[in-house]
Amino acid sequence: MHTQRPVRRMPRPVGFWLLAATLLAFLAASSAPSPLYVVYQHQWGFSPIVLTTVFAVYVLALLVALLTVGGLSDHVGRRPVLLAALVVEAAAMVVFLAADGVGALFLARVLQGVATGAAAGAISAGLIDLQPSPTSPLGSLLNTAAPATGLAAGALGAGLLVEYAPAPTRLVFVVLTAVFVVLAALVLFLPDPVSPRPGAWASLRPRAAVPAQARRTFLAATPCLVATWAMGGLYLALGPSLTAGVLHLGSHLVGGLVVTTLFGVAAVASLVVRDVTPQRMMTGGSAVLAAGTGLTLLALAGPSTTLFFVGTGLAGFGFGAAFLGAFRSLAALARPTERAELFASVYVVSYLALSVPAVLAGLAVPSFGLHDTAMVYGAAVVLLALLAAVSGAVVRRPAVVLPSAPAAPAAPASAGESAAGTGRYAVPAAASAPDRGPGSGS
Repeated sequence: MHTQRPVRRMPRPVGFWLLAATLLAFLAASSAPSPLYVVYQHQWGFSPIVLTTVFAVYVLALLVALLTVGGLSDHVGRRPVLLAALVVEAAAMVVFLAADGVGALFLARVLQGVATGAAAGAISAGLIDLQPSPTSPLGSLLNTAAPATGLAAGALGAGLLVEYAPAPTRLVFVVLTAVFVVLAALVLFLPDPVSPRPGAWASLRPRAAVPAQARRTFLAATPCLVATWAMGGLYLALGPSLTAGVLHLGSHLVGGLVVTTLFGVAAVASLVVRDVTPQRMMTGGSAVLAAGTGLTLLALAGPSTTLFFVGTGLAGFGFGAAFLGAFRSLAALARPTERAELFASVYVVSYLALSVPAVLAGLAVPSFGLHDTAMVYGAAVVLLALLAAVSGAVVRRPAVVLPSAPAAPAAPASAGESAAGTGRYAVPAAASAPDRGPGSGS
């Protein structure tokens, strides 16, 4: 009689960096289509409203996934959720590869949104689970640096391929398909510290949950999340169009470079300010974001290409610092069995901020023009960033630090429980907010 050998898992440090690479790949794939939209629009002749809708369906699918399966890995484990997400993401790349019309773009973006939303909570929680030590800031740092790095790399890589490579609308997705297949094979050997526990089906009920002890900090961090990702949405949705239509730079590479500058500098900022307290990151970063956005508005009024890139870089630095501060202040407040749901809630707010203003801007362009729409959008980001700088001062060092050991599984909330009792953030509750703590990654 033969006994089945247990699967040998990779060491935890290797698993940690595999998760970081996977997060980077998901976000690179999400921004890769941005420089290609101009090519698709030229080939297939669709309107700017269709372009905006393609962007919107991706975010809608992502939000649905976050609200349903965003916390599933807290119940079934990180590995199964991540493996399923990678398979769906690879399928999305194949649909992009074979796309011959707008319908295929819609299908690919829906699949991509579902996959990214499913993976986001599992990866973010897994990075905190597998970080080198309970008090290490590395998990939070990579949770914020990897998305910005991925978005920058995806836009720049796609821009280079569009400008210089043969079959640009195909080659980028051949590369990405191969990447996701390899990642899926490696994830089979990922160590998973989360044991299956009851409540998996109940966790699929659409909701955005924030633990009671994190609600006050979550509320204070929300303006910061909205300001940073609204700026990201402006660049992802309209950045290449602004360089061509307002700054009169026709190169596809420059269109990708604008997006890369914002998110690339944001990634660098996460490394530069990693030893600063979360409160100072949020307040200082938001102020820098406001200043950088103001410079980009002056550049568009000029127009001045040099000033536009300087303002974009400054805004990117503020983006990276402010988002890291918000994320780290929240990561310290979640127990291991609460992490995926909390981080899913962070991403829900972030992606709503990324998408809703960008979609509205896309709808406004035909009536008000690209220049005026961008000016109003940018002014709104400046006001949000200033509000975020003020609200960031609410985040304070805690008197109590959460234990790093997993808490006992909680019973599924009944339909009659209040928002305050279930951990949803409809009713914020006062709670001290640590910027460091065991098991937090801060």
